[in-house]
Amino acid sequence: MNIHEKYIKRCIELAKNGFGTTYPNPMVGSVIVYDGKIIGEGWHKKSGEPHAEVNAIKSVKDKSLLKKATIYVSLEPCSHFGKTPPCCDLIIEHRIPNVVVGTVDPNEKVAGRGIKKIVESGASVVVGILEEECNELNKRFFTFHQKQRPYIILKWAESQDGFLAPEKEINQERKPVWITNTYSRQLVHKWRSEEQAILVGTQTVIDDNPKLNVRDWSGNNPVRVVLDQHNRISKDSFIFDDSVKTIVLTKSEIVSEKENTIFIVIDFNQNIVPQLLSILYQNQIQSIIIEGGLQTLQTFIDHNIWDEARVFIGKTVFEKGTKAPVISGNRISKTQIGSDELIYIRNHD
Repeated sequence: MNIHEKYIKRCIELAKNGFGTTYPNPMVGSVIVYDGKIIGEGWHKKSGEPHAEVNAIKSVKDKSLLKKATIYVSLEPCSHFGKTPPCCDLIIEHRIPNVVVGTVDPNEKVAGRGIKKIVESGASVVVGILEEECNELNKRFFTFHQKQRPYIILKWAESQDGFLAPEKEINQERKPVWITNTYSRQLVHKWRSEEQAILVGTQTVIDDNPKLNVRDWSGNNPVRVVLDQHNRISKDSFIFDDSVKTIVLTKSEIVSEKENTIFIVIDFNQNIVPQLLSILYQNQIQSIIIEGGLQTLQTFIDHNIWDEARVFIGKTVFEKGTKAPVISGNRISKTQIGSDELIYIRNHD
């Protein structure tokens, strides 16, 4: 590993401290090095708060060293006024002579302008160190800006014999049928805290009456997105409790009496996926977990609009019921969580 890679790796480690709290901004880490030693570090903690470079510069005790130092940053320093001033101006102002950047910012407001400004100031700039790792760090942010849609995670649990749910009995109580163990369920709540939204179809809400929150973890609740073409979901369902922002996609206009619940009309005779993704993009949602049911999951798979799938396989055996989705992709990993198996799959694209 060369010296630049060593410090960009540290930038990535620092950036991860902001996982789930920086939206709509990317996760960014920054390190300042003088004479082979780190003299300053910082990361972006929350939208509206100082960026990584600002925090790193602020942490340097002897500011006179900045004129002889190298600043490392996992993502190109911003060049525009947002909620905070441009970071490239701060780097220029402190006359930091060497700048090393992991990857270029895909946001059209930046997109190489920050690097250009720093180069024009006379500083030496190196770009593209551990670029793949830096892009992976902000895959949600990059997908949002490059594809104008959120990063899509498909998630489900299936029984040992390949079913999502057992056959329904008449008058069965509205509650989930658990396939996985408590550790897997807690992990799902952690994932929810890390993504901006979660989507389920009508039947899942009718059958399971889910809360779709992070009660088994600490963190932000995701925006709940629900498909309900014919307004079949009972108004006493948890998703209508107004505790979390909820977007309901329906066929006919409904005026919501609740502050946190929004009804949006879409055309269910057309492909719903692009319509849904357009609404999420307009709402600045950079990532979403698709939690079911079968029809909803299979729709995204069939249209090949998904980025990764996380599939639990439990020890339960149902023998009959709702079959699990059929998916193909690159299997990235397989791990055991107690008695459960967890498989990660990436889309071929």
